[in-house]
Amino acid sequence: MKEKLTNQTTLEQDDADMLDEYDFSGGVRGKYAEKYHADKNLIRLDPDVAKIFPDAKTVNDALRALARIIAVHQNTD
Repeated sequence: MKEKLTNQTTLEQDDADMLDEYDFSGGVRGKYAEKYHADKNLIRLDPDVAKIFPDAKTVNDALRALARIIAVHQNTD
């Protein structure tokens, strides 16, 4: 049976891993979070699609090709 960790247990484990020279007392939580996420547009692929497009490059290449096809058909209508 798995033992459920409490927040206190997690904190104690984190403190044991923290070296004395680490000092985050002046840190600001989430200081760069908004800037980091500003340029991100994350999309979850379904597993069957992810098998065909395993990385960002293949997804982007396929979408660019599809966009060119759409543009050609819109211009001929």
